[in-house]
Amino acid sequence: MKVIKQLFNFYLDASFHVALSVLSLLYATDILLNIELDYHLNYFVFFGTVAAYNFVKYGVEAKKYVMVSNKNHKKIQIVSIIALVIAMYHVFFLHKNALIFMAVVVIMTALYAIPVLPKAKNLRSLGGLKIFIVAFVWAGATVILPAVESLTPISRDILIESLQRFLLVLILLVPFEIRDLAYDNPSLRTLPQRYGVTKTILFGSFTTIVFYTLTFLKEEILIIDIIGKGTLFLSLGFLMFFTRRDQKKYFASFWVEAIPIFWLIILHITILQL
Repeated sequence: MKVIKQLFNFYLDASFHVALSVLSLLYATDILLNIELDYHLNYFVFFGTVAAYNFVKYGVEAKKYVMVSNKNHKKIQIVSIIALVIAMYHVFFLHKNALIFMAVVVIMTALYAIPVLPKAKNLRSLGGLKIFIVAFVWAGATVILPAVESLTPISRDILIESLQRFLLVLILLVPFEIRDLAYDNPSLRTLPQRYGVTKTILFGSFTTIVFYTLTFLKEEILIIDIIGKGTLFLSLGFLMFFTRRDQKKYFASFWVEAIPIFWLIILHITILQL
């Protein structure tokens, strides 16, 4: 039992769970926008997410990331290097336009952790911008990138789906922002720090309504999209209801990040039923 728990914690700590969530959002885009699966893009996004998230979490201070003394962090470092190599291999199979857009996403991710501004350590430290940067990167990587790679014209529906994905990530980040309230530096000026826990949850709840409403503004309204986003809408509503400052250990790191995976499963079940 102890070994299973250690493996599970490593699965979370090494960012495999969040990478699976990002991959689920990518697959959801393929389904909703009728884009053919691109396995090279999928492998790149999955392993690229593992490497990028571990860099953001553990590599903010370069010296500590290079000279790792913690045994568990050393394992994560090795996994990250292997993931980066695999991701770079699949880059060579992607379309030129996708590479250009992907470069923008990679730069945004790097600037999120690397100091670039004189009065701010990195973009992550700019007051209130943290979750919006993360949401932009996720939306770009899971909606715009597959559309560009498949040479699909950027239509109104794709833009709305991108906005919905942006809002979805904002909502999913609310429990993390509230959980980290006790640990975040006050200079970060996160939503809970500026407006309090209650108003932050209300923000997430209102954003959930906007998120689902946007579904009906698309030019092509699909039954699978209405059902899938409807289920997601209910899930996000329950998420906001159960979000507390004092959270169980795996509430955010596992259950919240599992919502995109749950959404993909619902989409596949809906396809089988239609």
